[in-house]
Amino acid sequence: MDLSAFANLVIYPRSPVESDGTTYVLAQTPGVPLLAAPARGDRLLAIKGDATGFDGQQQGELFLCPLTAANAAALRERLRWLRPQLLGLQKSAGLGDRLGLATPGHIRALRNFSDFSPILAQQSMRENARTGRTAQQVLDDAMWGAFQEGWRQLWGADADHLKTTAEVDLCVAAGYTFYTVDPGDHVDNEAHTASVDVLEDKLLALPWAELEDSPEGLRKRYLGRQFEAEDLVLEFDEASLARAAAKYGRAIMHTARMYRHLGAAIVSGLPTARSSKGHRSAQAFELEVSVDETDTPTSPLEHYFVASELKRLGVQWVSMAPRYIGRFEKGVDYIGDLAVFDADLAKHAAIARVLGPYKLSIHTGSDKFSIYSSFAHHAGELVHLKTAGTSYLEALRAIAGVDPELFRQILAFARERYGEDRATYHVSGELARVPLPEDLADGQLAGLLDQFDGRQVLHVTFGSVLHRYGERLFAVLAKHEEAYYAALEAHFVRHLKPFQVG
Repeated sequence: MDLSAFANLVIYPRSPVESDGTTYVLAQTPGVPLLAAPARGDRLLAIKGDATGFDGQQQGELFLCPLTAANAAALRERLRWLRPQLLGLQKSAGLGDRLGLATPGHIRALRNFSDFSPILAQQSMRENARTGRTAQQVLDDAMWGAFQEGWRQLWGADADHLKTTAEVDLCVAAGYTFYTVDPGDHVDNEAHTASVDVLEDKLLALPWAELEDSPEGLRKRYLGRQFEAEDLVLEFDEASLARAAAKYGRAIMHTARMYRHLGAAIVSGLPTARSSKGHRSAQAFELEVSVDETDTPTSPLEHYFVASELKRLGVQWVSMAPRYIGRFEKGVDYIGDLAVFDADLAKHAAIARVLGPYKLSIHTGSDKFSIYSSFAHHAGELVHLKTAGTSYLEALRAIAGVDPELFRQILAFARERYGEDRATYHVSGELARVPLPEDLADGQLAGLLDQFDGRQVLHVTFGSVLHRYGERLFAVLAKHEEAYYAALEAHFVRHLKPFQVG
């Protein structure tokens, strides 16, 4: 490939690609005026050859383009490997990126693990609201990162924790392939401990017409029978059946409604996902069912009930996230009895194999190092690890090393905001155990990101920090991007390695 025309640009070395006689590279912008795009002003797309359909400027024999949504869409039309695709039942990892800068570091870690397929674009609507990003920006940022690193392998895009059909429509229009439906608002947590009389009232009050069912039909399907999931034998009695139905009935209804809307939205002419071989898929999207953000654990019996009822309603999914026992707090390791967790997980994994197969998904999955080996042992390849905020924490680690003063200011502000910002998270970090910025030497700052309370204070305040310090933070990371990529690579190698079986 002749790159002599790009000699005056600083090119990302893995980015150059030639297709149909046209060469494309990603380059840094210093010395090239008037091309700064608001989201990623430190980069530009340079094209030698046919630049039809792109927005930019002619400069000699090159066409220089800012990294806009329109240019991202045009590049996806030219280079098919930059389109998110379906992952199927391959072992996978969702790599959320709140800054839109982390994908190159994620990919560098992934190159060590050919058995993992990544979801490079993953963000919830809640996180987008706090960072000021859109679903389209999240997908495009991941795509530019894949282009920068020359990633030609399979990758997906997860519209995470969707609660409404309006959110579904936004993500379908952006071209996502993987949709995580979160029916947690429809789970009746009170049913977990309700009396038999209360459960009966809750059962009768379910929306039976939308469930295409009746109390009599429900009892006929489940009572007086044994259900086998490999070595596990499950049996419902009146109380356990009423509890499962009352607790999850409306969540099942909502999931089916979201699934049908999603299918209709895609069929109606919005972007259609393609398989890794480029062929139109019989189902042009993948669904994850998530009931993890609830107050009470999902028992194996309840897991069996939810999966069975979704199948009865015609819902197809590729992964499911039950609410596992123990505590899955942001930014820190699993909290709970590891032996009890391991025994419970074995049951969930057996149910997923028998009623699917489908993958078990680990939400709030970053930094849960003590339980990864259990998932590898019991779920094998049928696992999806979902991470998000931990990549932001690695950005702060990089900043601690290259700009200690900015890190101190972020820490001081995060301490101020923690009391309010923690309200929407399940965290137990105590501010009193987080050192004051002035009490730490420069060499001690990064160590705060290895301390339980410090990690949580810095983790849940990301939205406030970005609102106050975002411009400075992005500038420092752009100047020291290799430090950020190196931190991410080391961090995610540590995450993925325990999932290697054998």
